[in-house]
Amino acid sequence: MRYAALLIALLTALAAPSAHAQAGHEGEEPPLSVNSATMIGIGKYNLLDTYLTPGAGGRTYTGPGIRVLNERMKMTRLADGRISRQQIVSVDAAKTENAAASATDIAGFIDYTLGYHYHLPQLLPELKLLAGGAAHGMGGFIYNTRNGNNPVAAKADVDLNLSAMAIYRWRVKDYPITLRYQISLPFVGVMFSPRYGQSYYEIFDLGNSSGTVRLNAFHNKLAVRNYLTIDLPVSRFTIRAGYLHGFYRTRVNGLRTHIVSHSFMVGVVKEFVAFGGKKLRETHRFKSAYY
Repeated sequence: MRYAALLIALLTALAAPSAHAQAGHEGEEPPLSVNSATMIGIGKYNLLDTYLTPGAGGRTYTGPGIRVLNERMKMTRLADGRISRQQIVSVDAAKTENAAASATDIAGFIDYTLGYHYHLPQLLPELKLLAGGAAHGMGGFIYNTRNGNNPVAAKADVDLNLSAMAIYRWRVKDYPITLRYQISLPFVGVMFSPRYGQSYYEIFDLGNSSGTVRLNAFHNKLAVRNYLTIDLPVSRFTIRAGYLHGFYRTRVNGLRTHIVSHSFMVGVVKEFVAFGGKKLRETHRFKSAYY
């Protein structure tokens, strides 16, 4: 009996700290989760670059394109936990032709965006309004299959963007649906551009690179990205479908460029805590930047 009493006392002493720790965890703030989506899209591209097709009017090339996009959102501890971080990596490629189908432009771009948004006070419990800024970088090329001299136009720029987002959640009976709209607009940055008639051989081999890195703002560049998505839970997954519209236009060094894209996207979303990558399914048990 003495040994049994000692064993019970020992187990009680060991269990007491565990119970206290568990109660402490219940009183703590919920963990910060990561909302991660990987999407693929197809759509239409419209390209114009007077470095490749000189002339007063230029030539527009249109055709299909494909895009792969990964997006991550997470709340931070900044501003008493009211600021979220968003990272977007986008890779797209397009094959376009002129109106006469006598020449082809092949284009490829990669974008990276790192943004921070402040979550404004909620006027409605189902609606989140976010406003903030982002750093954005883009690199890519447009290749004209018909040009003998200067067949490639390189694209590179880094910008600071203004960004705003609205996320709305509602239920159709017991079925949850989440809508999101985001708009991004660069206001200042730097970009690379050759001068009219200047070859890349002059720039990189002969070192005649003066004036090829230019400050860009609203006077010589306009770029807008509109992003609309809807999240639909299906069984144990969440499907995200959306529409991404990109508009990019520059006038610099005597050259004009515009890149317009319309992409219809679909992909899968997961919500998880970064430590260990554990998926979460009950939204009241974590703090999400998105839901």
